[in-house]
Amino acid sequence: MIKRILVIFLIITGAYIAMNYLFDGNGVSLSKTEDSAKVSKDIENISIDISSVETTIVPEDRDDIRAELKGKGTVSVNKRGDDIEVSVKRKGFFWFNWFELDHTSLTIYIPENYDKNMEIKLGSGEVTFKGSSIQDRMELDKLSADIGSGSMVLKNLDVKAIEQHISSGDVEINSLTAETGTFEVSSGSVNVQNYTGKLDADVSSGELEIQMDELKDSISLNVSSGDIKLDLPDDAAFTLNGKTRSGDLSCDFPLENKQESDKRLNGKHGNGKHKIDADVSSGDIEIF
Repeated sequence: MIKRILVIFLIITGAYIAMNYLFDGNGVSLSKTEDSAKVSKDIENISIDISSVETTIVPEDRDDIRAELKGKGTVSVNKRGDDIEVSVKRKGFFWFNWFELDHTSLTIYIPENYDKNMEIKLGSGEVTFKGSSIQDRMELDKLSADIGSGSMVLKNLDVKAIEQHISSGDVEINSLTAETGTFEVSSGSVNVQNYTGKLDADVSSGELEIQMDELKDSISLNVSSGDIKLDLPDDAAFTLNGKTRSGDLSCDFPLENKQESDKRLNGKHGNGKHKIDADVSSGDIEIF
């Protein structure tokens, strides 16, 4: 019985390898590894839907979006109304890429002067998106990121709004300025350095660390079961309104009119200009 199962397994595996060779390997390739679309003035959004691919988004002097895939799979760049969609399809066997030893990578080139909206959906894999430098940042109206299980690196960006939904993944952000920033972390790790802007953070079960260069707007922190660490500049002026149920809330700043109990932590630092609301159900919030 065991031998019969082994023989069947080997036959199926051999058939898969043969088909992979004929249609997506070194034989007759039906894969599309490059595609592009011109970015006209009516384009309002760029949608990027990727999984199981190492992806780099590169802003440069150009008037189109061009995607180049190295490895196995098919890439497409489609214009649909005011939206340009970039997606990758990987061939698999029973929804898995068995014996997938190749390194597949995707490079997406976008116009550096594009300043509308961008959506990134990441099932698994890696995404890196960086502006040219701290002085020459990529500017966008809105950047939305939905991360299932993967990793993302963002750097040197200036956006009006950023929205991140992290189910289970790792995110690293550096040099980000936003009018509004929303971070929802279900189960993952988010580390933000050199951030400036309004902040709304909700952590169900995960970790969020944010270091702010300047406190210019209000902050809302909510933890159900996880950890938030907020690193503020020494001259930050804020009024803290903290509530706890079954968790910990701490603030290293000296507070005027301080009111502290098992369930509350209130007070003012500096002139108290900006409001910080912190609510802990079961977890930890540390402000320092």
